[in-house]
Amino acid sequence: MATRAPALRGLPSGKPQRTPISRTQVEAVISRSVAAFGVVFVLQTFPQFVEQSHNAHPVWLVAIASAVFGSIFVALSLSMLGRGVRIAHASVAIIYLVGLCTWPLAVTDPTPDPLGRHWLYYLLTVATATAAIGLPARLATVYLFVVPTLYGVFRMSAAGGYGSWEQSVLDAIYAMILGGAIIVIITMLRAAAAAVDSAQAAALDRYSHAVRQHATEVERVQVDSIVHDSVLTTLLSAARAFTPESKALAARMAGNAIGHLREAALVSPDDGSTVRISAVSTRITEVAATMAAPFEVRTRSLAAWTMPVLAAEALYAASVQAMLNSIQHAGGAPSVRRWVTIRGGTPHGIEIEVGDTGAGFSLIDVPTERLGVRVSILERVANAGGVAEIDSVANEGTVVTIRWPRNDPAPPLIEDEP
Repeated sequence: MATRAPALRGLPSGKPQRTPISRTQVEAVISRSVAAFGVVFVLQTFPQFVEQSHNAHPVWLVAIASAVFGSIFVALSLSMLGRGVRIAHASVAIIYLVGLCTWPLAVTDPTPDPLGRHWLYYLLTVATATAAIGLPARLATVYLFVVPTLYGVFRMSAAGGYGSWEQSVLDAIYAMILGGAIIVIITMLRAAAAAVDSAQAAALDRYSHAVRQHATEVERVQVDSIVHDSVLTTLLSAARAFTPESKALAARMAGNAIGHLREAALVSPDDGSTVRISAVSTRITEVAATMAAPFEVRTRSLAAWTMPVLAAEALYAASVQAMLNSIQHAGGAPSVRRWVTIRGGTPHGIEIEVGDTGAGFSLIDVPTERLGVRVSILERVANAGGVAEIDSVANEGTVVTIRWPRNDPAPPLIEDEP
């Protein structure tokens, strides 16, 4: 009959888990995209800028063109670096607004041009998009309606070439629609990213709570195991100690029990310490030599791997408890053979087998109030990330197999049995 300790649910193997898209990542993508398209619009606008340069004051032309074009390139650079993104995009929107408001004052020859468009018009959508990134939502919305309206008004003036009101209104409305669509998309992406961040924070909160609960449960099981393994066993041994040797053994067990309780209070569940698997094997071998009944100890394929200290302590304590159970319940006849086999598992694991050819038992007949098997072996190993199996047949013997980590496949054990 075999009983497997309950396993904790782990992450599925295969592809690594993708990190959810965060608000920061969305902001980076949006800012870089807007700035990159802004550079493209600058390149498209440059021929129109050169063609209209003769009809503007040179000082204004150099100052505004350098500021507008340069600010877009700076916004792209800072967006790629992820530094000062909002300030850079807000600067583009403000500089463009300054250039638009001073445009009528810089015209040198207000020649009527009903169908022509000023070069600033081709950057109007870029300005509204950068305003959506660099300014608060309300200011960006105001900017969306005010700036295209100003362009339409200036376009119909003498400095703007007496553009027809139909064309000017259509240009302004077109800029509003396009800019509004960009603002809506940016706002929706930000809201979605914020929702993802909130959900992720809530999930981490719940996970932290679950981890704390699990740590509390591990500590409870650890204390229960120590009480059963050390304290109760010591009390039972002391009650049956009539010879000087048994009394000395009970005194030693009492000292060990006090030491176990003290160590349980001092060890942190998350200290991250590791120990060599060979050291675990050495400890089990040493304690097997001190048992009241002889155990044949065999080791196989122990490499220089390491494992967490808490897992090592759990495997060591479970192995000791399995040996104590064998001594107490398997019978003391000379024909009863006991053994401990320790071998390295794969990958980087360990397997411990404690067996005997004694009386055996039926696991389903063990009362639930008996904590020895359930708490001291099964739950203890499961909480440490391993798995324990108990094979027992009445009048034939018992074999306790402990493996760590849990997903470590079990190699055949036939060759190592006595």
